[in-house]
Amino acid sequence: MAGLLERIARAGRPPLHTLGPAEARALYAAGAEVLEPPRVPLARVEDIMLPGGDGRPRAARLYAPSRAPLPALLYLHGGGFVIGGLGTHDSLCRQLALRSGGAVVALDYRLAPEHRFPAAVDDAWAALHSLVEHASSWGLAKAPPAVGGDSAGGTLAAVSALHARDRGWPLALQLLITPGTSALADSASHRLFGNGFLLDAVTIEWFFEQYIERGARRDWRFAPLEADLDGVAPACIVLAECDPLVDEGIAYADRLRAAGVAVEFELYRGVTHDFIKMGRALKEAAAAQAFAAAALARAWSAG
Repeated sequence: MAGLLERIARAGRPPLHTLGPAEARALYAAGAEVLEPPRVPLARVEDIMLPGGDGRPRAARLYAPSRAPLPALLYLHGGGFVIGGLGTHDSLCRQLALRSGGAVVALDYRLAPEHRFPAAVDDAWAALHSLVEHASSWGLAKAPPAVGGDSAGGTLAAVSALHARDRGWPLALQLLITPGTSALADSASHRLFGNGFLLDAVTIEWFFEQYIERGARRDWRFAPLEADLDGVAPACIVLAECDPLVDEGIAYADRLRAAGVAVEFELYRGVTHDFIKMGRALKEAAAAQAFAAAALARAWSAG
């Protein structure tokens, strides 16, 4: 991991926080899958449309290892609510579909600053409701879906699971990969890993400023640690040791367990934020994908 960080630094890419949102998106998209294995072929890779939170359809992509009706995972990509999209997480979604034996539906939710909080939340909720109620419209199994995501997408997945509980929508699992869960970037891990470990403190604050007003950051739809977690769906949580967000991920796992929620948890040592998308360089990426996919398969079989 240290060698990888050195190579990334030598590439001389400008920090995201020095760019405008459009430039940051283009830069991220250009390098998002450089460290991923080649995109694995699947029986189904289809562009579809799902309802958005503003009543307008949103682009989505369905991945499945067979054409049989399969249970689905709604996947919400990372990128600080500002960058990322269907193309930046294509390889990861393919791997999760292949390894789990289920379908993955990736959502192209609205991004900030053009669409500030809670636009992304509303899009995630609308898409999840559609998968709960109308899975057969896309040839998916009529079974409780899972919801998951990485980084900011992990935050959206956590709050979607809370919303599903409140609405009485059945969920198989919430898959939270290096999620943000806290209103404040003030933990020990933020101080320890906030500079030089891929996701810097100044970049986190830049993301937050694009997405949400400072005074609104204790809203549970942004910071799920602020919520009552009783009765939420079982969780699989994947964290990286050298990640500013690791402490709040551990805190969320602890809070879930204290609320009586079943939690599968794995902390990958010596790696940074976004490691799960570095399978060409890190064996831990494939291990984490396999861990997450096995949790999904168990959850769907139990349902």
